[in-house]
Amino acid sequence: MVSESMTVFFAFIASYISILMIKPLAIKVGLVDTPCTRKKHIGAIPLIGGVSIFMAVVFSVLIFFPLDKQVVSYLACAGAIVILGVIDDYRQLGVRIRLSIQTLVALLMMWGSDVYIESLGELLFFTEVNLSWFGIPFTIICVIAAINAFNMIDGIDGLAGSLSITTLVSVFVLMLLSGHFALAALPLVIVATIVPYLAFNLGIKGHRNKKIFMGDAGSMFIGLSVIWFLMICTQGESITFRPVTALWIIAVPLMDMLAIIIRRVRKGQSPFSADRDHLHHIFMRVGFSPRRALRAIVVFAIIMSGIGILGEVLAIPDVIMLSLFIVIFIGYSTSLQHCWKIARFLRRKRTENG
Repeated sequence: MVSESMTVFFAFIASYISILMIKPLAIKVGLVDTPCTRKKHIGAIPLIGGVSIFMAVVFSVLIFFPLDKQVVSYLACAGAIVILGVIDDYRQLGVRIRLSIQTLVALLMMWGSDVYIESLGELLFFTEVNLSWFGIPFTIICVIAAINAFNMIDGIDGLAGSLSITTLVSVFVLMLLSGHFALAALPLVIVATIVPYLAFNLGIKGHRNKKIFMGDAGSMFIGLSVIWFLMICTQGESITFRPVTALWIIAVPLMDMLAIIIRRVRKGQSPFSADRDHLHHIFMRVGFSPRRALRAIVVFAIIMSGIGILGEVLAIPDVIMLSLFIVIFIGYSTSLQHCWKIARFLRRKRTENG
């Protein structure tokens, strides 16, 4: 326990120092986010959160964790995705380039980790659904989905970071409950590196007027880290938790991305086109401040993760957990499709009661 606490503390300090060191360099080279029609912040904000988080994770892993093939492949894939994110932050790469590199990273991760999503659990009449060789393309799709889910939901201060903490803490809890302690400290290490970023990003006391953004490098790194944990924890001979549980602990980014893609396709738009129809935008249309919207969404994510963990502990059948998740997603997606009507209704009620 002492060594784990030391590892987490080191990761926190390493992240904080990385932010202080990289920020002046980012401003000098122009790695900053400037306001536009979709981005309402004031001034040029350094896009260094992701790089700082990644560097702190690398130093922590190199010092405190055994460097087996699985861990080394994770760091290599994470490094590749962070470089992609930095270039995208700086030059705005096209969708095809991003997806092509994400596909290569997914293949490298499968090869290095010696695992891919082959089993979906007992979903079909309480018998295991085994994808066999189809698991390889399915895993590629899942890796790309996770990376872009966290990238797409990174729309207000603190959201992607807070949701990633919820997911990673859930992974840690499930690891402890299953007795798999080998890599149990690693999710907490990543959480510790995210906390300093949130302090700067949210302007917590002592960090006001020092804002930084995560950037694509950060959101894509988090998405990759999450899907790597979900792969190694749900597949193989000794699993930590069931694949269906993974849906619940990544529920909010996943549902938001899928619902938005469905909405865009129905409109005849590109699934990767930018808009202001994400969950946090809807909260703000109703009248929530960005900070209140953040709290509401994080509470929703915690509830979803809690349901998933409870279902795992109580061994509720996979098919029941999946069915419940689908019902919630349908309700979520339907609400998103009618967000304008819901927003008008709630605003009218607030006016009547206010």
